[in-house]
Amino acid sequence: MAKFAGFSRQTTKFLAGLADHNDKAWFDAHRADYEEHYLEPAKAFVSALAPTLQKWRPGLRAEPKVNGSIFRINRDTRFSKDKTPYKHHLDLWFWEGSQRSFACPGLFFRLLSGELILGAGMHKMDKDWLRKYRAAILDDTRAKPLQKIITKLEKAGYQIDGQGYARVPRGLPPDHPRADLLRHDGLTVKIETPLPRDVYTANFPQFCLGHFKAMLPLHTWLVELGSGK
Repeated sequence: MAKFAGFSRQTTKFLAGLADHNDKAWFDAHRADYEEHYLEPAKAFVSALAPTLQKWRPGLRAEPKVNGSIFRINRDTRFSKDKTPYKHHLDLWFWEGSQRSFACPGLFFRLLSGELILGAGMHKMDKDWLRKYRAAILDDTRAKPLQKIITKLEKAGYQIDGQGYARVPRGLPPDHPRADLLRHDGLTVKIETPLPRDVYTANFPQFCLGHFKAMLPLHTWLVELGSGK
């Protein structure tokens, strides 16, 4: 596998073209671009991130393959009104745990033709995670460190998401001082930015790692929550 030297202008051109011509005929005609400018640099990029991610947390998984850290470009349209067959972005997922899962904390990456999204956390908690999360929010000892993490991230310009309820769910105190956090059924931090110049250079992994390092405390808090620490 070649060392990561940056995504190319052809990468973003391919993504823009796919957004404009999202059909099998166009994709088949540009399959070589998909292989050379999308898939191969994605594998090299994941490989470039992996040593640092695993140094930070040995349980963080970065697998440079499709259905590893690289999402399939094909969309699952079975239960969607949107029947366009392809994603017009590159999605990556770095998860914590022995098995690839979206039911655990992780770091995420999305590259579009004109935008970059980086984030960390859990988009949706299952019942067990949600039970643990709510118990932690009601506990000053466990919740105050999370509040400090969130405050620091927001001051740095990151966006906290995951508030899935318009009101505090039934059975929880609606007047609790952390009622805003009790309305969450997921917890993520992210940044959305126009494509940085570094995306086309070998410095791009370091650019992304800088943001991931800032987000890591929220990821770690969630991992420790799940493990019962």
